[in-house]
Amino acid sequence: MEKEEVAISFDAIQDPVSLQEPVYNDGAENIYIMDQVKDSKNTDELWAEKMTIAQAMKKLTDKEKMIVNKRFFDGRTQMEVAEEIGISQAQVSRLEKSAIEHIKRIYK
Repeated sequence: MEKEEVAISFDAIQDPVSLQEPVYNDGAENIYIMDQVKDSKNTDELWAEKMTIAQAMKKLTDKEKMIVNKRFFDGRTQMEVAEEIGISQAQVSRLEKSAIEHIKRIYK
């Protein structure tokens, strides 16, 4: 048998457990299974924000998209971006500001 099949078989024979079941009690406060598996990074609000920003990014010019990606997703400085794409730091600053304003208008 494959390892995956064995793992699936073991999962299938275990009884389901409620997320509301306590896993620890110090006398004053319980810690529940839900507290142990909770994902605070991928909330519904964050997912919606990411989708909205992705939609707004589609409406930027190619140069604005590139600058925003390099600055905010790749973590580069304006000087690094300017050197990479062959324009001045001041131009990067203006394009970045324009892109952010465009995203803000769409986001509202």
